[in-house]
Amino acid sequence: MKTGTFTSQPIGHFEFCKANAEECSRRSTDLAPLTLTEAQWGDLIRVNAEVNARVAPKTDEDHYGKVEVWAFPDGEGDCEDYAIEKQRILLGMGVPASNLLITVLKKPDGEGHAVLTVRTDKGDYLLDNLATDVKLWSETNYTFLKRQSEQDSGRWVAISAHDENSIAAAVK
Repeated sequence: MKTGTFTSQPIGHFEFCKANAEECSRRSTDLAPLTLTEAQWGDLIRVNAEVNARVAPKTDEDHYGKVEVWAFPDGEGDCEDYAIEKQRILLGMGVPASNLLITVLKKPDGEGHAVLTVRTDKGDYLLDNLATDVKLWSETNYTFLKRQSEQDSGRWVAISAHDENSIAAAVK
């Protein structure tokens, strides 16, 4: 996944950071992608499945009476809440923060969506509440917009459009 310059932080993440400063103050100097082992692959699949099963989908409007709220799920939540929970669990399992990046994108129908991107030496994988499979980002039909910075969990970077070179690099 090719990223570019710093960009605006989603308003929901900004509000989440005000309430959870420790979640948005991680700084990373080791920016190497995670070396994906068979055990870690199993962890990614398990965490994705467990959180998807444990959290019931509910819009922010229905849950909080507001259009956009990013929060740790309380048994219910929407897409970014799933991503935040998966990130929390994997951080607790020792995966470096620089490899667990909340990512904002558009679904094929144009609706906004958020997933957790896991950067690995085998490519960038998505943990998505809309999918049971953990897939390479390049194997989806999403339009990627931005994600958390690898260096600073409180900053966001733009994502370049899919192109042949970035897709080929992700698949290798």
